[in-house]
Amino acid sequence: MRLSSMFTIGKGTLLGLGSFEFMTYMRRGIFYTFMIYYLYDLLGKVTIVAMLGTFTMIASTLGQNLLWGRIADRYKLRTQLIVAGEITAGIAYILVFLVHKLLIEAGSGVAAGLVIITGLSILEFFWSMSDVGWAALVTDITTPAIRGRFIGTINFISSMGRMTGVVTAGFLYEDGMGFRQGTIFYVVTAMLFLGAVIMWLASRSLKSATHSSADYKSIRAGEDSIKTAKANVDAKSENPRVFNWFLVTLTIIVLGASSINTVFLLFLKLPLPNGLNATDEQVSLIVTAWTLGGMTASILSGRLADKIGRKKIILIGLLLAETTILVYRIVPNVELMALIHGINGISFMTLQTAAFALAGDIIPANRRGRLLSRYNAVVALNWGPSSLLIGAPLADIQIGAMGISRHTAYINTFLVSSIIIIIGAAIFLTKVKEPHKNALSDN
Repeated sequence: MRLSSMFTIGKGTLLGLGSFEFMTYMRRGIFYTFMIYYLYDLLGKVTIVAMLGTFTMIASTLGQNLLWGRIADRYKLRTQLIVAGEITAGIAYILVFLVHKLLIEAGSGVAAGLVIITGLSILEFFWSMSDVGWAALVTDITTPAIRGRFIGTINFISSMGRMTGVVTAGFLYEDGMGFRQGTIFYVVTAMLFLGAVIMWLASRSLKSATHSSADYKSIRAGEDSIKTAKANVDAKSENPRVFNWFLVTLTIIVLGASSINTVFLLFLKLPLPNGLNATDEQVSLIVTAWTLGGMTASILSGRLADKIGRKKIILIGLLLAETTILVYRIVPNVELMALIHGINGISFMTLQTAAFALAGDIIPANRRGRLLSRYNAVVALNWGPSSLLIGAPLADIQIGAMGISRHTAYINTFLVSSIIIIIGAAIFLTKVKEPHKNALSDN
């Protein structure tokens, strides 16, 4: 492990970054858990409501790839982008709420809903600077030897934050009044500002740690010259080609795995005897099992990725994802479904942890902002586009145009999802090469 990495990831730095990530995912749990229900009450159209995830994903992708990734690389900005993004988001949330409130009071619920979708989408373009800064920062301060463990630990903390946020949202929503009166908006805004403060303090801790060694400047100067030389070599190496194939396979896998997100929730509600006829509480149990499975996988998959390699762990995650999706069709009760869906959560976090570590290994240091922006864009496909483009239309066509029962249509959608995953896995196995450890030791 490099000496500089030993300094950068001290207990204070890990505490600061972990606190920021916990706050980030708790905030998302609070805001987005019931936002879909609130928008549906205002708009009354499922398709329009589904546009929220799609538009925000598009805006985030454009912001990261057209602007923030380039700025991150050119000016070597990391924590500055994160802090600026969080503060910008906090201010924008209040503005969106106030405009939405004025329209609600004027009796135009549809316009108020559209303002939320439009406002959050525009905000996401600017807020995505925080995503770029975070991804580049995590890659900067970790070496390949510890990257998997570190990311796994951070993902575990994220899952805890998400669960805490979901529980908190249940108390704040109050049949829509939490959004209508602004309680949730104000709570989330306060958390954004607090997150900015935490990241600012973490950046000071990181700088303090790195300058605590008397020899640090000379060591860093030597490392910088090595990085520059290595970056020039990397630009002509096979890494860019490997990364492009990695993105292709990841796109296929994400589209396949997340295309059933909406269909799966509807599948749980299908009446007996073919369906599970799950109640709201039982659906919550199944979703919670998924999160718990992911929490467990975050720690284990990160350590295993460092020990036996990223590629093997990713393939294990793909096998679990494909298997659990196929098994959904034959699960006889809610309890067993919770167990199977929990294993699916293990597969998701295994893939997310090992894939980010592999991306960090492949990407040349001088292009982290731009290439991690592309990686983030692919991962963001699971926000809504994959379900909107593949799963939902596939199910609707079978039910509406072909007269197939909902149960059979949903099962067929699961089958298509698993086939897409298998295709992605095959391409990944043949086209993506994991860098040798000795080539990464000085990365």
